Amino acid sequence: MTTRILIADHLDQEAIEELQAVPGFEVTVKTGLNEADLVKIIPDFEVVVVRSATKITRPIIEAGQNLKLIVRAGIGLDTIDVKAAKEKGVEVANTPSATSISVAEHVIGLMIGAVRHHGPANLSMKQHKWEKKLFTGTEVYGKTLGIIGFGRIGLEVARRALALGMNILAYDVVPIKTDLAVKQVSLDELLNQADIITLHVPRTPEPILGAKEFERMKKGVVIVNAARGGVVDEKALLEALNSGLVKAAALDVFSQEPPQDFSLIDHPRVTATPHLGASTEEGQKRAGLEVVRIVKEKFAATI
Repeated sequence: MTTRILIADHLDQEAIEELQAVPGFEVTVKTGLNEADLVKIIPDFEVVVVRSATKITRPIIEAGQNLKLIVRAGIGLDTIDVKAAKEKGVEVANTPSATSISVAEHVIGLMIGAVRHHGPANLSMKQHKWEKKLFTGTEVYGKTLGIIGFGRIGLEVARRALALGMNILAYDVVPIKTDLAVKQVSLDELLNQADIITLHVPRTPEPILGAKEFERMKKGVVIVNAARGGVVDEKALLEALNSGLVKAAALDVFSQEPPQDFSLIDHPRVTATPHLGASTEEGQKRAGLEVVRIVKEKFAATI
């Protein structure tokens, strides 16, 4: 029996080759497809693999008369209509641990870049200026880092921040057991005490950080978001930056991607990257090989 697999987003080449080498697997790579394109071709496939670019919506799932498995090579399932998949009996899987280190390292880089003004200093130098005094920064050593969402990535961020000599406060709706020197606190305590706040949570119906939350923060706080767009109210963040309440922000994710409104990104104290958290060679290789494992396990009996 043939298992037909559609790779709808970029996937590590080694992973594609491993899938192609499995007897009974027929692998098709087609990227850049829109919803209408996918609705037309999805009936031909038992498996579809995506990353962040392609959204698997209800119409696509309902058109997938042979669809049995949707796999996201990444963290979270917000690009997939999980409810529609469940109703159709289609299994949904992801690779939550494959890119944790990649994201955590990116967060540390964003944090240090924000407090040391790497972005604007780089732009200044490229304009052939030497504005050393303008870009005096602060150390992260001895500062309090507040981690909202203390799962796999939050733990990895904490490990690296502790090595930098930071004090760590963590908040999660479910307390996490850990041997790390991390104080788990309420969200209010974290907002009141943190010098830098980083978020590691799935997309939420309402922002976790909005105008009311910014009002409870220390003046001069730094915000880092490499989790999901929408968990920070972008309008409220811009107002907090303009008022001086927030000293700087480093953002890898946005409520709309690619962004159409650049008013927040254009702010001089905002460092922005285009959703690069998981974009490392190592992370994508691990994610791709995890996809291979998931697909093999699901269809092992039919090979």
